Amino acid sequence: MYKTIILGYTTMIHSSNLINEAKELRTKGHSYNEISKKLSIAKSTSYLWVNKIELNVQAKAKLKKKKIIARLSALEALRKKRELIKDEIIKKANKLVTQISINTELAKLLCSLLYWAEGAKSDKSLVTFINSDSNMVLTFLKLFRCAFALDEKKFRGLIHVHEYHNETEIKKYWASITNIPLSQFQKSYIKSHTKIRIRNDYKGTISIRYYDYKIALELYFIYNRFAKTLVIEGV
Repeated sequence: MYKTIILGYTTMIHSSNLINEAKELRTKGHSYNEISKKLSIAKSTSYLWVNKIELNVQAKAKLKKKKIIARLSALEALRKKRELIKDEIIKKANKLVTQISINTELAKLLCSLLYWAEGAKSDKSLVTFINSDSNMVLTFLKLFRCAFALDEKKFRGLIHVHEYHNETEIKKYWASITNIPLSQFQKSYIKSHTKIRIRNDYKGTISIRYYDYKIALELYFIYNRFAKTLVIEGV
């Protein structure tokens, strides 16, 4: 019995000493997490012991600085983690793409999917692809020219630009991108502008048109058949 009392008293002294030490650390500007680590106690315990202590200006400033440093450190750790994830994904993407061999059949399929997503299909007598992303336009044309035996003279280019843009320069830009001669560009569509937002570096949108009913129909049936195979029949 006496031994139990002595042990209990010792524990009380030990707890009291820890509490006092925790309070002293807090007044010096230590965080709850730092106190818990220094004294080997739970963070919730450190909070319970010292959360009502009034801090002076110096201690508050010290804690504020630590929070800023911790936040910046967390952001940097997150950035590094995302960079590692990004690098890993890039490696996987590079490996996947380098293993793909583009033949005529695959080119037709990929071309039809791009056409399904970004093409205008109201006029079934021609293939119309509209976009402002030069890489997207180049990809479509590369696949389109690979998939079909084309007559380059059937291509037509039409650009959509705002009235404040240099139409001539933008036409030259898209002619170099698409390898469609300027002589095959139609009259540009000039859009009015609210002047709320001006994009001087914007190259406009290009509408590429190729007049061939059979090719337009083939692309239409390829993407529809492909979608039906995936959704209804399964692959």
